[in-house]
Amino acid sequence: MAQYAVLVYSPAPADPMDLTPDYVALLERYPAQVAELGGQIVTGFALQPSTTATAVHGDIVTDGPFIEAKEVVAGFYVLEAPDLDVALKIAKLNPATIHGGVEVRPLFTPPAE
Repeated sequence: MAQYAVLVYSPAPADPMDLTPDYVALLERYPAQVAELGGQIVTGFALQPSTTATAVHGDIVTDGPFIEAKEVVAGFYVLEAPDLDVALKIAKLNPATIHGGVEVRPLFTPPAE
């Protein structure tokens, strides 16, 4: 199956400790919904709030995220799905689409030599 990175966007600062019980319940149901559509979450990670970010531009290191934004990357997961159409159907069910959004990107596979 093809693999896709799904980047989860939430309103800044996207602190995972601020999730409501209702939202957590939606997150807990999500893997079963993914499986119903023929996909599988391979691995996933929530990120610390964007206020903990450190940006590196060449030799310059600064506190804070790379850019100021209303929405930030709150986490990501790797999804296996038969094809992009199924991956997008799965992404539409992600609870983050309610108040933020998700971005689906195929993982790069180097060409065979």
